[in-house]
Amino acid sequence: MLIVAGSITTGDDGREQFLAAVRPMVSATRAELGCHEYAFTPDPDDPNRILLYELWDDQGALDDHFASEHMAQWQQDSKGLPVVGADIKKYTISAVGPVR
Repeated sequence: MLIVAGSITTGDDGREQFLAAVRPMVSATRAELGCHEYAFTPDPDDPNRILLYELWDDQGALDDHFASEHMAQWQQDSKGLPVVGADIKKYTISAVGPVR
């Protein structure tokens, strides 16, 4: 399994604009084969920060996501959004189990 996680920083008052714009892409992505979780979540302590969390079966599923029509559309739609930074990483998971 793969986890993609990180944060996106928007300019002042840009977080709600970003979250509204990303909703259609999130809905389409959650329907993809191999996608278990896909979420952009507002950081409760920083009004300009959005947390990203994705959970995928494998690299093939993530590659298919990046090649999807809705991802291509998102690349176009997101060009005008007030994003000033991002720190997103991919983690390869070898085992999954309960926290305790």
